[in-house]
Amino acid sequence: MAKQTGIQLTDDANTGTVLDLKVQPKYDASGKIISGLVIGNTLEQNKALILLMKPGDLKSKPDLGVGLEDMLLSDNYLEFRHRIREHFAKDGLTVTRLDLYENKPIVIQANYDS
Repeated sequence: MAKQTGIQLTDDANTGTVLDLKVQPKYDASGKIISGLVIGNTLEQNKALILLMKPGDLKSKPDLGVGLEDMLLSDNYLEFRHRIREHFAKDGLTVTRLDLYENKPIVIQANYDS
């Protein structure tokens, strides 16, 4: 389960710029910062990042990334369902439900392999 724990990204525009590092400084009695980066469950943000990234965007894994924005110019939902399953698997995610159809909400349920 260590893969789904890490540095959190901002997910709400009211608390900062979305996808920036989530920083919540904590101070000691003398006013010095003792911690700041928020650590927590990153499963949902990892899934979102894989969907948003295109291959080549992540230097440490250049073949990872669905590039979901490309779907705006395509009507080949089958191809994107395949891409999602393939790229999630590259990161160790097992997709248990994937609903991606025209004029329907996107539903993706996936978890890291145990």
